[in-house]
Amino acid sequence: MQQNGPAQAGPFRLLTKPSVFEGFVVSGPWYDIGMLEPAFPAQSELEMVTLESLVPQDHLLRLIDQYISFDFIRTECESLYCANNGRPALDPVMLFKMLFVGYLFGVRSERRLVREIEVNVAYRWFVGLRLTDPVPDASTFSQNRRRRFAGTDIEQRIFDGIVEQAIAHKLIGGRVLYTDSTHLKANANKRHFELVEVEQTPAAYLAELDAAVDAERAAGGRKALRRDKDTPNGNDGDGQDGEGSGQDPQGREIKRSTVDPDAGFMVRDQKPVGFFYLDHRTVDGVHALILDTHVTPGNVNDATPYLARLDRTCERFGLEVAAVGLDAGYFTPWVCKGVIERGLYAVMGYHRPTHRDGYFYKREYLYDAQANCYRCPAGQILPYRGTNRNGYREYVSEPGKCRHCPMLAQCTQSKNHQKLITRHLWQDFKDQVDANRLTALGKRLYAPRKETVERSFADAKELHGHRYARFRGLSKVQAQCLLSAACQNMKKMALVLERKAKKRAKEALLRLYRAIERTSLGFSAATDQVSGFALAFL
Repeated sequence: MQQNGPAQAGPFRLLTKPSVFEGFVVSGPWYDIGMLEPAFPAQSELEMVTLESLVPQDHLLRLIDQYISFDFIRTECESLYCANNGRPALDPVMLFKMLFVGYLFGVRSERRLVREIEVNVAYRWFVGLRLTDPVPDASTFSQNRRRRFAGTDIEQRIFDGIVEQAIAHKLIGGRVLYTDSTHLKANANKRHFELVEVEQTPAAYLAELDAAVDAERAAGGRKALRRDKDTPNGNDGDGQDGEGSGQDPQGREIKRSTVDPDAGFMVRDQKPVGFFYLDHRTVDGVHALILDTHVTPGNVNDATPYLARLDRTCERFGLEVAAVGLDAGYFTPWVCKGVIERGLYAVMGYHRPTHRDGYFYKREYLYDAQANCYRCPAGQILPYRGTNRNGYREYVSEPGKCRHCPMLAQCTQSKNHQKLITRHLWQDFKDQVDANRLTALGKRLYAPRKETVERSFADAKELHGHRYARFRGLSKVQAQCLLSAACQNMKKMALVLERKAKKRAKEALLRLYRAIERTSLGFSAATDQVSGFALAFL
């Protein structure tokens, strides 16, 4: 009879299937000599183990639990729970630890996260569950998000608490900061949208720019511009400023998603087109720890929230920032003016200006600051004409001279043979920042940008599921980015602190070995024993 049970152990193996031997089918059990022993199932055996012994000593979660304190989460959430009514709630520390596991290991689905915690002993150990404890249901996350945490800044406070621990461990220098943004694909189809007319909110710097424009025009003996709040059509009655009448600059038509109205339709060079969110992130220059993360719709310019977030970061953590490194997207008059007035050494990337072949570059028109005029390549003076409402000074040539100029074809295609050059009121700030880029210090400061903030985004997208927005709505995506950044900080802090602890232990052991070696008191046996141990450790 054919055997259906496990094969016998030992030097002989019991074959349980018919075999072919020299052309004949041999049926029934027979023995063959073999060296492989079958593995017997042991899943049902009882063992005396602890959850602590099943987690490797060098596991990431063990390092995070060793160096990061999570007790502050319970204190921050205390006001969100009722103190004397209702059934016992799930510990908020356990709740957020479960979310941390999902962000640390790139588990995007909360239902899948619950499944992973059920079967992974390291996850159970980190969260605080025993081997047989049931894992909280996935609906616990969504219900707390909708009811308890909605409208609060609990995620921001948790993120700030992790940064404060990094400062306490002296892992943040706070002298050089790098800022950039990356896009997260919104959970919305780019074909499902509606065209809506929205009111364009004036930028924060416009009041200051308007005052500078009025002062500039008053110094030239011209009247101040009437703003759009005074004239509905935006026309000030002065046609020399080149402003079209009948157009309201306060309104514009945009594409709004019918699935996620908070997402912005992004159209940028060398970027995907569709509905996205932008994560604006600031990192420290020492260990690339994240100091701030801020989410905006995808159609918001990078430079718009920068100065406000920079001030918030410095005030919140008491940083004494000396320099900032930014890419070319932040090279605007307002940002350059803001960082210089704050006493910061700014280095920004170079943005190649648009240029038409066969025409002069703008740099070939020389600016004379003392005379407040430009000189064209042919030697003609372009005097100052006025300042428009956008804050640009206008310099124009004389059509009579340009009409017969041999370089006219390389200068302008204007029908009236007049060349117009504009220069922003705050162009001097841009020139100063651009000059920093060419210095040895500027090159040294700008080089680590790709190793800090760009590396931070790369790790977030590759390892922590930062390519896509998990939720719909600006506040929920903001919470996602804050928790993801907090997890990246915890991971970096744990690895850096563990590396420093090993280095200190190695240096202490080496000092001990050298001290014993120098004593020469006849303890040769002890010296040999310590020497062997030190050499093995080193």
